[in-house]
Amino acid sequence: MTNLIPWKLGRRSPALRAVRPFSWDLQDFDRLFDEIWSGFGAGLAPAAGFSPRVDVSEDEAGYRISAELPGLEEKDLEVSLDGDVLTLSGEKRDTREEASEGYRHVESAFGRFERRFRLPAEVDPEHVSAKLEHGVLTVTVPKVEAARPRTIPVTAS
Repeated sequence: MTNLIPWKLGRRSPALRAVRPFSWDLQDFDRLFDEIWSGFGAGLAPAAGFSPRVDVSEDEAGYRISAELPGLEEKDLEVSLDGDVLTLSGEKRDTREEASEGYRHVESAFGRFERRFRLPAEVDPEHVSAKLEHGVLTVTVPKVEAARPRTIPVTAS
């Protein structure tokens, strides 16, 4: 096992030093807990809110922002544009109730979210559109015509 550990002048490589938990700061602990609890669902999400998964893609026509928002309806969402900042916000309220002979079980999950995106200068803010379909919010941000790539013909003199 000791042959697999890199040695330099009789010492171990600094990259392989053991991490001491007492040297961690609060941000390290926050990251650790975020990694542990991510993906466990809204039932275990903190009461302060949740953060939906978002994909951002670009093509020749513009940008597409897709947010996974299962269980939300149009009335639960707000999409706004203030200057060059696009904001997606909303509130998730989910209550499940199960009743059977001799017991009743009610489980509630809720949370508020807000995601902001700074748009590049080459977008057309007047033609931004948003569509909610099957729990996925898709915001389309078109580029202005001048910003779209084009081929420039080369002529000989």
